[in-house]
Amino acid sequence: MSQVLEVTNLCKTYVVNKRQNNVLKNVNFCISEGEMVAVMGPSGSGKSTLLYTVSGMDGITAGEVRFCGKNIAGRSEKELSKLRLNEMGFIFQQMYMLKNLTVLDNIILPACQSGKMKESRKETAARGRDLMRKLGIIDIADNDINEVSGGQLQRACICRSMMNHPKMIFADEPTGALNRTASNEVMEELAKLNAEGTTIMLVTHDVKVAAKCTRVLYIVDGNIKGEHNLFRYTSSGELRERERKLNGWLMEMGW
Repeated sequence: MSQVLEVTNLCKTYVVNKRQNNVLKNVNFCISEGEMVAVMGPSGSGKSTLLYTVSGMDGITAGEVRFCGKNIAGRSEKELSKLRLNEMGFIFQQMYMLKNLTVLDNIILPACQSGKMKESRKETAARGRDLMRKLGIIDIADNDINEVSGGQLQRACICRSMMNHPKMIFADEPTGALNRTASNEVMEELAKLNAEGTTIMLVTHDVKVAAKCTRVLYIVDGNIKGEHNLFRYTSSGELRERERKLNGWLMEMGW
């Protein structure tokens, strides 16, 4: 499998009140096409900063980040914005959507902004409806965003992240604002997308979420301390055993 993301000696330093805060220190890892990789670690360990820097949402201090073979470090903000819009998908804990648009219009907005797909707005809307149908939320297409549940809204965010056929999805605590039932539903949908070939990197503190990933990276104080290979998740029947093994490994890591 080809590598979608290659990170070499990545460092990220913030300067606050003339004092340096080294959030990431010589981080190295790769993510291959078709993987779903979870990043775990204690609060303040650098999980979200890692996701933001490797996806081009935040600049890096030193090192190299290669996305689909091309180094994104040093690119202009305009170039990075175009890359994020056309080649990446994003899902966040807070489900950012425009209140003056329907759920469907929020979903298709990235495609309308991109112009990557040479299609009419009617064709774009049809693709958006197809994604909603696939994720079981077609019945809320014309609803306002304040008329739907958190779980439905997060699945709508997944649809939105897929509109421009991204090479990779980045998710920051995608189930963090959801109850357990909605969390399970959202993770099942992400697992299905991954099984179909979508590459995913997600940050989570939830073992039940990470257990559905192919691999887990454990970060402490800005360094990746270890990684655990879970292989591909195929059915809910194996979940308890995956959680047990992951819990054991996390305890060894100092979780």
